[in-house]
Amino acid sequence: MRPSRQISARTRPGSKAILWLAFSAVTFCSMGCTGTVKPNSNVTTTTPTQPTPPTGQTFAISGTVSPAPSATTTLSLSGAATATTTASSNGTYSFSGLAAGTYAVTPSASGFGFNPTTQAAVITTTDIAGLNFVSAAQTSPTFSLSGTISPASAGSGAAVVLTGPVGATATANSSGAYSFPGLTNGTYSVTPSKSGFTFTPGTQTATVNGVNLAGVNFTGAASSQAAHSVSLQWNASTSTVTGYNIYRSTTSGSGYVKLNGTPLTNLTYTDGSVSSGTTYFYVATAVDSGGDESTNSNQATAVIP
Repeated sequence: MRPSRQISARTRPGSKAILWLAFSAVTFCSMGCTGTVKPNSNVTTTTPTQPTPPTGQTFAISGTVSPAPSATTTLSLSGAATATTTASSNGTYSFSGLAAGTYAVTPSASGFGFNPTTQAAVITTTDIAGLNFVSAAQTSPTFSLSGTISPASAGSGAAVVLTGPVGATATANSSGAYSFPGLTNGTYSVTPSKSGFTFTPGTQTATVNGVNLAGVNFTGAASSQAAHSVSLQWNASTSTVTGYNIYRSTTSGSGYVKLNGTPLTNLTYTDGSVSSGTTYFYVATAVDSGGDESTNSNQATAVIP
């Protein structure tokens, strides 16, 4: 009997072979990502992501307000950076020197409303052009609709879509707050979204009626993560064996627990009981017909994101 949670070689009188085993590869698998490493190194993964711009590269956001209002039109930038600019006499505007990130642009002019009232813009590796607005002279007062998405970790950077008499898209700030200015009276629908999160309620209906409307709030929660697994592969023993055992620990070099029931007859094993944010350490042993078990193989490591 070997001690609990500890791997050791067992020998019996008349044993004919010294067993030896080594992992040859470890593969980490999850929805949309794969990665392979050699023994004794961390698993690396590749996931579909936006391209990364060269360090220090900057970009521009530009568009047109049409028809150009007779009053001075100010455009406010929020998000990864804040700035203001004034549209030219023909309605064109531009923000330059921007880093990659998520922004929102909001126009304003005395006596005029805009559709959409706010637009979101996500810069990855190129400039964004054509972020346009349509202006109209206002014959009645306008109002705002606002709220907060909590907690801030869920709300920060969330896109909030407004539909109704006026359509717009806003980006919640670092505290999860958002606002739509310049709204006429009417009934609107508000819907937040952010990758990796779900929101309660999913959509809210809100009616603007002569006053600013606040408190259209949402609660966000991280979505369930895709299931992860670790696939192990090892070299066959140079001795005659009947199977193999796989052991796992969350402590490097000790505390291993056997994962399989009866000895495995193939050279691969998939561990589907792993958790995100945990590092696992694996060793394998070989077993001969007399029940003798080899010493541990080299240790393989899997880091689960």
